[in-house]
Amino acid sequence: MARLPHAARLALSAGVLFLGTSTPLAAQRVSASSARMNRFVDSVLARLTLEEKLGQLTQYRGRFSLTGPQTPEAGAEDIRAGRVGSFLGVRGAAPTREMQQIAVTQSRTRIPLLFADDIIHGWRTIFPVPLAEAASFNPALAERTARIAAVEGAAAGIHWTFAPMVDITREPRWGRVVEGAGEDPYLGSAIAAAKVRGFQGASLRDSLSLMATAKHFVAYGAAEGGRDYNTTDVPLRTLHEMYLPPFHAAVNAGVKSIMAAFNQIDGVPMHANKALIDGVLRTRWGWDGILVSDYTGVMELLQHGLSADSGTVGRLSIDAGVDVDMVSNIFYKDLPREVRAGRLPVAVVDSAVRRVLRTKYELGLFDNPFKSSSEAREKALTLTSAHRAEARAAAQQSIVLLRNEGNVLPLAKSVKTVAVIGALADDARSALGGWAAAGRPEDAVTVLVGIRKAVGADTRVLYAPGAPVEAADTTGFAEAVRIAREADVVVMVVGEHQDMSAEARNRSSLDVPGVQQQLVERVHAVGKPTVAVLMNGRPLSIPWMVQHVPAIVESWYLGVEHGNAVADVLFGAVNPSGRLPITFPRTVGQVPIYYNHMNTGRPSDEKERYTSKYFDIPFTPLYAFGHGLSYTTFRYSAPTLSRSKGTTADSVTVSVTVTNTGARSGDEVVQLYVRDDAGSVSRPVKELKGFRRISLAAGASETVTFRLTPDELSFYGAQYRRVIEPGTFTIMVGPSSDRVQSTTLELTGRTRVLDARSIR
Repeated sequence: MARLPHAARLALSAGVLFLGTSTPLAAQRVSASSARMNRFVDSVLARLTLEEKLGQLTQYRGRFSLTGPQTPEAGAEDIRAGRVGSFLGVRGAAPTREMQQIAVTQSRTRIPLLFADDIIHGWRTIFPVPLAEAASFNPALAERTARIAAVEGAAAGIHWTFAPMVDITREPRWGRVVEGAGEDPYLGSAIAAAKVRGFQGASLRDSLSLMATAKHFVAYGAAEGGRDYNTTDVPLRTLHEMYLPPFHAAVNAGVKSIMAAFNQIDGVPMHANKALIDGVLRTRWGWDGILVSDYTGVMELLQHGLSADSGTVGRLSIDAGVDVDMVSNIFYKDLPREVRAGRLPVAVVDSAVRRVLRTKYELGLFDNPFKSSSEAREKALTLTSAHRAEARAAAQQSIVLLRNEGNVLPLAKSVKTVAVIGALADDARSALGGWAAAGRPEDAVTVLVGIRKAVGADTRVLYAPGAPVEAADTTGFAEAVRIAREADVVVMVVGEHQDMSAEARNRSSLDVPGVQQQLVERVHAVGKPTVAVLMNGRPLSIPWMVQHVPAIVESWYLGVEHGNAVADVLFGAVNPSGRLPITFPRTVGQVPIYYNHMNTGRPSDEKERYTSKYFDIPFTPLYAFGHGLSYTTFRYSAPTLSRSKGTTADSVTVSVTVTNTGARSGDEVVQLYVRDDAGSVSRPVKELKGFRRISLAAGASETVTFRLTPDELSFYGAQYRRVIEPGTFTIMVGPSSDRVQSTTLELTGRTRVLDARSIR
């Protein structure tokens, strides 16, 4: 391996590298290793000037990374002068190696650079977008796809990914709903932990691991009106029970980086929110990784109105716990005068620099700054056949069958003529989805291509775009109707193109855009069996289709294997098994609508006028959280408990037997929900507390068990402390949040305090 001579000499002179230990105890080895690291980091820190320290806290952008105001790019002279500690958007083994060479041989500090990028759902092998992958209800799958993304990204010279996004959202209008796991904190936490494990691997020193970043801390998904970058209004209990749990799960999984959010909470912007960053993250949770700003997040404190002076907002941000200033360049330009004027203690700067240096040490960069820089390995490990096979499996599990009246699906491969209609059917770029990193449209299989590959040689596949995705152009309707009349079955691919579900792409309507709805209606009138395939990164309001189109498939954006996976499901090679990770409303007027809502004093009742509902539409969603159909059928027994009565200190096992009553094998996602029937504060009508994905052959049965612990039955009570209270709990099990069977658990004894610390 290439070594960093200066750093190695410095380490050896400080007595901090290559030191053995005679103790066989793992804990002592870890302690000795940490002590070595800290001595090394302190020795490096002691040599730095104030400007060089602040350079370590400064991140410049590369040419791939513009997601906000135009900001300066750094060059070779900035690296030599120690003005930069990390880069965003510099890609490839060759360019990263060249820039690293300058840092470790030509700068005074000889400190290696960190290269960061947004590797959200794959590097070159693009997997389903995060919302789609969450529909798999398969954390093990999420871990595997993150591992492959890490392998490819690291081979391209990247050390640090700004993923996973773990924001919970109940707001489908928000453009970034596509980047997260949906509306539920339990599912979101499971996916968050899995992605962290996948990205970071067994060790950050591994040359094929990436440092993960849980973002955006916190409640960014609660932006008012679904408008990106907007303000939030989140009650304290909701913050801790809904929005913080996925971050806590990421911390428990060992995440080394967290990104601050653009929003404010209770009037305090997150980039200056000391109570949450220093108080919750660092003190309450004991996390000590790198807190990175979002793009120009420090600079935007000026617009938030915290100060009209950039030095002041920089001081407020670093004092709150932000370690790395992404592209604002305020830390480097303005904090020297804050320190020299006595307004910012140098100890605050040193703490941030220690965290950055410690991370570079943990990544092994002081030992081998070029560990990821091999063009041959980059080529060998990128978009391999094995990676594509995993992408296809991930895409298959992410597809949700929403509707299948009359068993229109699966289609017979021997069908004589198939009409494929819709501009998205042949849109390779949209198949990749947003945030596709180094993905290329030419790598992606479209729905049209997938269908052509799936059918027999005697089947004709006709194609007509019909209408653009957004424009009000109906000139293609006639051709679409013509080929529909010639066909035995019609597959219509409609929805949003990839840039409509993305950052800063918020929508005031959830309808299918443009004139695609009219296109569906015109083609449907032909009278041929019709399948609607949705491509989208958010819930869409499709009540007309649900009433008229017999089969509807939610395909999301599935990545490079999109078309193959869709064809696998359409023609029955794969039995669909995805489940909705977010509620689908009937209309945008129902938003926010989510399954784990609080009850009211007048719960919704269609038969009673003076209850909580709309008078012009049903109060229920179009499709509920957890919904998804299969080509087979499953029967659930009534759930049983290991004990129907216990104390607030007891755990209980919930069991249910699931039987495949259909004619073919299939996967089922068994879901466990709980309601605390009466508490010191109102509780949600139900909360997901477990899920299990099982595979059953036709006629087979399996008994699925869940263990409910006191922690899973606890909540923040009237005194804002984590408690479990005596009383009854409704335990529900089923295939979705709106189709469950229930039983009752009774707990006796006193209220048990699980965490005496108040969150107030």
